Amino acid sequence: MRQLRWVPWCLFFCCATLFGQQPGEFKNVSTRMQEFVERQQTAGVVTLCWHEGKPVHLSAVGMADVEGKRAMTTDTMFAIASMTKPISATALMILADEGKLSVDDPVSKYIPEFRDAALADGKPKREITLRDLLTHTSGLGGSQANEGTLAETAKALAARKLDFEPGSKWQYSPAISVCGRVVEVVSGQPFEDFLATRIFKPLKMVDTTFNPTPAQQKRLAKLYQPGPDKKSLATAQHWLNDLSAPRSPNPSGGLFSTAADLARFYQAILQGGELDGVRILSEKGVKTMTSVQTGELTTGFTPGNGWGFGWCVVREPQTVTESLSPGSFGHGGAFGTQGWVDPVQKNVFVLLVQRTNFGNSDGSDMRRVFQAEALKALKTE
Repeated sequence: MRQLRWVPWCLFFCCATLFGQQPGEFKNVSTRMQEFVERQQTAGVVTLCWHEGKPVHLSAVGMADVEGKRAMTTDTMFAIASMTKPISATALMILADEGKLSVDDPVSKYIPEFRDAALADGKPKREITLRDLLTHTSGLGGSQANEGTLAETAKALAARKLDFEPGSKWQYSPAISVCGRVVEVVSGQPFEDFLATRIFKPLKMVDTTFNPTPAQQKRLAKLYQPGPDKKSLATAQHWLNDLSAPRSPNPSGGLFSTAADLARFYQAILQGGELDGVRILSEKGVKTMTSVQTGELTTGFTPGNGWGFGWCVVREPQTVTESLSPGSFGHGGAFGTQGWVDPVQKNVFVLLVQRTNFGNSDGSDMRRVFQAEALKALKTE
């Protein structure tokens, strides 16, 4: 089975060569990523780039499991944490496409408990809408961990006191988890089944799941943090990648995936909701989802951004986004993973690592260097 996963990528890279873009032109990307490994900033890294609909770079450096002496490979699986959010938002937008819901519906239409959502000092001026959830402007706060089933989690979130009036501020939150529950209510399917049938299977994302099989677990990268001396790495534990207990699907951060799978999802969104003749979302739905929906509110973890429906959107490229065009969109994850789409230059960038306690991963040097070096390679044709 391991060899079968390589066949499509070998064909893709043959096509990339015929079109004049050699994977070898990206060797400096791997060299720079190896520098982060050697400085004990990460155990290993997988990087990927698609350009104009074709894969032009896929590389792995370092180790997936230092103690087990298991090398990082291009099909290593990662806990992608909050990179789950754009996928979950896409699920909700599929139902909006079909006229089964509106993003301006009150959440209480699908989860009655939200009718009683309250601020610390009383009722908000209006109810929370699906739009508020998708843009992190709902007022919800606190942990993004599930509390039992997804249905139980949504009810627990409805009982939390809101941090501010809906729509008045941006605050990163577990709101996308509520969107996942709405998908279940409207579709009549468990959330994980909806994602599998409407997104993963159509796009041939064979390694994207909330619950990796025993075989897939052998391909998971381990999570690392700075060692006691700050010059080495030590293994780390986190609820996001804990497979020791039963897991319910977490729309805010529960997925595991590979670079190849994520590239197929991002390319489908870049192409207006379609890949290889299979459409998962309308062009209008994609445009709405990946456009700024938060007005002039300050959003995100790096400067110059707005927020769409489940996506961070670059308004004014700067610092870590300086290699991206205005209108680029993407999302990071708690363990340093990053996925970004540049609709102007027709680029897809995927950076996969598993590290924690290294500071703001959205603003990391690793992200900045990867995107900058990949863009240099793309300009050398």
